[in-house]
Order: sequence, then structure tokens, then C-alpha cells
Amino acid sequence: MGYYYCPCLAGTLFSCKSLIKSTNVIGVDFGRRDIAVTSNNDKWDGKQINDIRDRFSRVRSSFQRKATKGTRSTRRRAKQTLKRLSGKERRFQQWLNHNISKSIIQDALKNNAAVAIEDLTGIRERTNQKPRNKTERRRSNSWSFYQLRSFLEYKGIQFGVEVIAVPPAWTSLTCHQCLHIGLRSDKRFRCTNEACSWSGDADLNGAKNIATIGANLVNSPRGSNCLCCKLSVDSSGLLKAYTVREASV
Repeated sequence: MGYYYCPCLAGTLFSCKSLIKSTNVIGVDFGRRDIAVTSNNDKWDGKQINDIRDRFSRVRSSFQRKATKGTRSTRRRAKQTLKRLSGKERRFQQWLNHNISKSIIQDALKNNAAVAIEDLTGIRERTNQKPRNKTERRRSNSWSFYQLRSFLEYKGIQFGVEVIAVPPAWTSLTCHQCLHIGLRSDKRFRCTNEACSWSGDADLNGAKNIATIGANLVNSPRGSNCLCCKLSVDSSGLLKAYTVREASV
């Protein structure tokens, strides 16, 4: 039994349970339309949070105009309202991510499984380089995958569920059944291999690929990449995607 420091919850210390030994892995695909989709076909629709963000954005725009014009008391009240709106939106997002991460970790405990997630570090910088309208840029920049991943990691350590970050390359374009490259159109995926021809939800396909990569890492001859004295983390505090080191000559 040990303790884990959680920077995303004001430095709270959580007790750590011993690692659950398992060869079973649940893959989790992060997204904006569906916040999370697991390889067990559990999904959380992102429509509610996107609608709330859009509504808060419209309200903020209105009060931001009032905060720069009018009398001193009008500007003060507008700024106070903007502060309350920001806190309300942030608390709802935190509540939602807590519930999603709790459900995933509970499912892993029930199935005696580890959890594999995508290492999406730097995705905002990459997507912001693409030409998009103002609304899409705002939605992308408010995508809270970082917080959801943090909650999954600390809950995994708290309950003894190994959480592995895997490289996301090609997980959304590879068929999970035959491993051929297929075609993705919005939320649909179709395998181009005539012998397979699998088609279905693109995020579910990605989650199953993530689970397969995670299973290969879990079953490889290595120590724990999660519950150990020295965590492999990046500069932001998130777990790094596991990579196999070359043997020294």
C-alpha cells in the first residue's frame, strides 16, 4: 500500500492498491463527438457537453461586450457574471470526467482488466495548424481529454488497475479484425479487405485496436509501467506511452 499525489485535484494524496495481475485489456478511444468509447462498446456521448459549451460561449460573448462598455457598475457586474459562468462550466466538465473515468475503472475491476488509452500529447498543436473555422477551433481547444486521462490514471493507481498509454498512430484507420487499412468517414469505418469487409462504429474499431496494442504491452516481459516507485511521466505529469527500449550492445 502506497500513496499517489494527484496534481489535478489540488494535490490530494490517494492510497494505492497492489497491481491487479491480468492479461485482459480494455481499450479507450477519446473523441469530441463521443467523449470516450471502450472496446466493450461502452460510450459517452459528447453532445451534452458540446451544447453546454456552445451556450456558455454565446453568453460569454454577450457579457464580454458589456464588460468593456457601459458604466463602471455594469462592467463590474458583467465581469462577476463571467467568473461565475467559467466556474460553472469547469465544474460540470470535471463532474462528467469523474463519472466517465469511474465507470471505466469499475468495468476494469469487474473484468479483472488493465486499461489502455491513447497518448494524445500535442494533439491540439497539430490540429490547430489545420484550417478551421472559429467554432471548431474553440471546440478543439476546450476538449478536456487531458483531464479525463488524468482522472483515469489516478483512479487506476488508487484501485490497482494498470493504465497504459499507447501510441495512437493508425488505430483509427486499421481494421481490428484483419489489421488491413480501411476507410473512415466521420463516425463510420469500413474495411477494404474483401475477405473481411468489416464495417461499423469507427471509435469502437479504434478502441479495439488500442486494446490489442495494450494487451501486447501487458503480456510482454516487463515490469509494471504504472504502479511502481518511479512513474514514467512527461513534463506535464501524464504517463508516457510505453516504448520498448533497445537492448544495450
